[in-house]
Amino acid sequence: MPCPLSIRLAATALLLPALALPAATAAAPQTFSGDYSVTYLGLPIARASIRSVYDGDAYSINGSVNSAGLGRIFDDTKGSLTATGRITGNGPAPRAFRAEYTSGKKPSLVDIRFANGTVASTEVKPKPRKRGKDWVALDDGHLRRAIDPIASTMVRADKPDEVCGRTVKMYDGEIRANLKLSFVSRGDISVKGYRGPTVTCRMNFQPVAGYRKGKKSLDYLKNRSRIMVTFAPVGETGVYAPIHATIGTQIGTITISAQRFEAAR
Repeated sequence: MPCPLSIRLAATALLLPALALPAATAAAPQTFSGDYSVTYLGLPIARASIRSVYDGDAYSINGSVNSAGLGRIFDDTKGSLTATGRITGNGPAPRAFRAEYTSGKKPSLVDIRFANGTVASTEVKPKPRKRGKDWVALDDGHLRRAIDPIASTMVRADKPDEVCGRTVKMYDGEIRANLKLSFVSRGDISVKGYRGPTVTCRMNFQPVAGYRKGKKSLDYLKNRSRIMVTFAPVGETGVYAPIHATIGTQIGTITISAQRFEAAR
């Protein structure tokens, strides 16, 4: 099975705002919903459902994720996520992120709060184990302008050509990483509820702090993994979010795909 960090990256790409048909009135609240699948070597390992609401510059996202198929055999996981914040001219400005999940019978929690453009607090349960000398510790500077995993999938752009060519500062409650996006191609896609243009970026994963030096799975993601993310516009919000992604791991490729995304009626 893929390493836990690879699964976390897959969840980051999977648990994102649902994309939609163009909205009739951009000023009115827009509600979107979607279903997503995660496969490993072509076999299902997880599925998710997402509902997102955009009201002016404010966003609110709720999602659930569950192990499926092969994933259920090795690690039966169920969880929920919520994220709130605003969309600014510079991109997402998160207010709160919360993930609650149970793996087997072990409950876990990640709760991140933001204020004035920085991480204000982080709560993680169960508490992390004592770190060794090989641990790269976080400091306050690492958390300035950092955003949560949900917000890190949302790109504010006026046109597709502006989606790539940027670096996102992602923080998931433990790892602070830079996600560097570079342009690959333009295209189109058709899934239930949406048919339209896309842009594909290559994502380079660069750990900054909150990780153990010399960890093989992390070194692979940093130096050898090929991570490709395809973005599409979220209605008329000016936001682009992933609709398809692939993540190369040491033992195979994880694929994340939208099965349905559409405006809620």
